[in-house]
Amino acid sequence: MKQELPKMPISFWKEQVTFPTFPSLDKDLQVDVAIIGGGITGVTSAYLLIQEGLTVALVEADRLMSGTTGNTTAKLTAQHGLFYDELIQHFGEEKAKLYYQANTEAIKFVQKIINKHQINCDLAIEDAYVFTQSEEEITNLEKELKAYEKLNIPGRMVDTSPLPFSINAALVMNDQAQFHPLKYLHVLVEELKEKGCQIYENSTALKVELGDKPKVLMQNGHTIQCTYVLSCSHFPFHDEGFYFARMNPERSYVVAALTEKEFTGGMYINAENPTRSIRYTPYEGKKLILFSGDHHKTGQGVSTMKHFENLKTYAENTFGVKEIVYRWSAQDYTTLDKVPYIGYVTNTNRNILVATGFRKWGMTHGTVAAQMFRDIILGKENPFIDLYTPSRFKSDPSVKHFLQENANVAKQLVQGKIENPPKKIEDLQNDEGAVVKYRGKRAGAYKDERGQLYIVDTTCTHMGCEVEWNSGERTWDCPCHGSRFAINGDVVEGPAEKPLKLLTDE
Repeated sequence: MKQELPKMPISFWKEQVTFPTFPSLDKDLQVDVAIIGGGITGVTSAYLLIQEGLTVALVEADRLMSGTTGNTTAKLTAQHGLFYDELIQHFGEEKAKLYYQANTEAIKFVQKIINKHQINCDLAIEDAYVFTQSEEEITNLEKELKAYEKLNIPGRMVDTSPLPFSINAALVMNDQAQFHPLKYLHVLVEELKEKGCQIYENSTALKVELGDKPKVLMQNGHTIQCTYVLSCSHFPFHDEGFYFARMNPERSYVVAALTEKEFTGGMYINAENPTRSIRYTPYEGKKLILFSGDHHKTGQGVSTMKHFENLKTYAENTFGVKEIVYRWSAQDYTTLDKVPYIGYVTNTNRNILVATGFRKWGMTHGTVAAQMFRDIILGKENPFIDLYTPSRFKSDPSVKHFLQENANVAKQLVQGKIENPPKKIEDLQNDEGAVVKYRGKRAGAYKDERGQLYIVDTTCTHMGCEVEWNSGERTWDCPCHGSRFAINGDVVEGPAEKPLKLLTDE
């Protein structure tokens, strides 16, 4: 019997943990450090800096963990697909070693914090596998193994795995980890409360007024004056370094299922496309299997429900499905050379630090960023600063990717303007959205389950591209730079700061 997908997208992690609520910022503040973004990067940064005796304000535009951190697959691993051979080609062996070291030390740091606070967060030491069912990909796995050997990364090739289906080959990295990220971060947030960190939710930061003592300007008119600003939102809220042109946004999907076949452990990602990632998490005395992947550029996928359906079909074909318990998705950014930007927002501005472009490996890189921020602020040496510096520009592959991405943005901008909307408002069923013609112009219409109609101007308030309907999550998504908006036009994810105009209020 085929199992149905859950009607609404809800993250397993967020369903399992209730965070305390915090007030909106309703006054001007003066602190040593203002941290914008309440995910793993922001919370870990606040945790480290508060231990050093600094005064810290942690500000989140929505609720804590509402963004990428709350929608992760929560792997703690230095195996980021087939990447080390590519790293050596573009960065050299020394920096490739540093990348591995940074992520490995991040895993150890998380384990240390878990032990220190005795956090019950389902931490499990697991081997990580990049596997393939394609003969053509075996050569790429062999190249990656040679890269491991050059970098002294413990690893091995195998031709079988604990998975309940046959593979052609797999590259194994031993002793990686997985955990429940929100159980972990919940304890850190409680520590922040006890140590006097000022935490504010539903408080949107717009930009920074520069100076020796920069000011964070809030949407409601209040300010936070500080010595350092840490931009820890998944897209930099203060885009002084043209980050929108140096990264591309992607959405990926997760289906969580109870399966007929036993899952014996390990963390898996395939080498070919479409991406398929598999891991488990404890759930009511059973193993809940997370099937993830099917990524695409934000606003440029087919009907987004199709991506969930693809993962459900994969789960049915590989493990057999008793029940689909959860489904959710996440958004993340990839830099031109696939290494995150962590450090000074620009070479000339040393008061603002940024962490972005984690390429879906945010559990380790968010932790790397927090440690780097602490060391920069305290004036300590950190071996990873040059590797991750946002001001780098590698001519290979950055020029190629820069031209490709910005050509893609231009294409999306033009296509959206000339598109002939396929639907009429009167054609919409309840709980359906589509691009329509409204008063002679392109608009976005959604009819909710009670028949109430919401019509928005589809022109993104960031740089004027035309948003597209995301049926899987009932949002309007921008295909250029990844901004997302609710059915009433409110901003769900940046870089856009202003909502879409709600035309039904006119």
